[in-house]
Amino acid sequence: MSTSELINVMKKHKENRFILGIDGLSRSGKTTFVTNLKENMKQESIPFHIFHIDDHIVERNKRYDTGYEEWYEYYYLQWDIEWLRQKFFQKLQNETKLKLPFYNHETDSCEMKKVQIPIVGVIVIEGVFLQRKEWRDFFHYMVYLDCPRETRFLRESPETQKNLLKFENRYWKAEDYYLESETPEKRANLLIQ
Repeated sequence: MSTSELINVMKKHKENRFILGIDGLSRSGKTTFVTNLKENMKQESIPFHIFHIDDHIVERNKRYDTGYEEWYEYYYLQWDIEWLRQKFFQKLQNETKLKLPFYNHETDSCEMKKVQIPIVGVIVIEGVFLQRKEWRDFFHYMVYLDCPRETRFLRESPETQKNLLKFENRYWKAEDYYLESETPEKRANLLIQ
């Protein structure tokens, strides 16, 4: 299914707010997919707002060197899962204004910002681990981009690839946990390989 076919799914819900998840592991092509989808939504005059879940991570001291294993820090502590569930995902259902923390990489701080979202239209949420049990029921439709680990790793910069231990202990263990515990490729409405 292409982005244009996904547009047809959206059009069936044009009277309401349609919450669409674009899930996939790191470097699986989520951002590229969303960029193409954005252009299609513009062409079709579909009101939309795009959220990148990585914009809402917490400060480094809450997710690194916490005493937990690295994979646990990445999977469970990278975001304030429960806060986002209550103040973001629940409110997405019918609020038009949200107040959300946006992470600033340069200052390692979060700044609360107000976000205006359309009453009717598509809310796209792009990110990793979107189908975790705490969040998955808030989506009307879920796309999962399935891409082999080797391909995704080669998309990392040469400098980043040098830190293989971090991938093995932090990212890949968390991804394996997600794949095993949440089976995102089976739960998604649409699987793209």
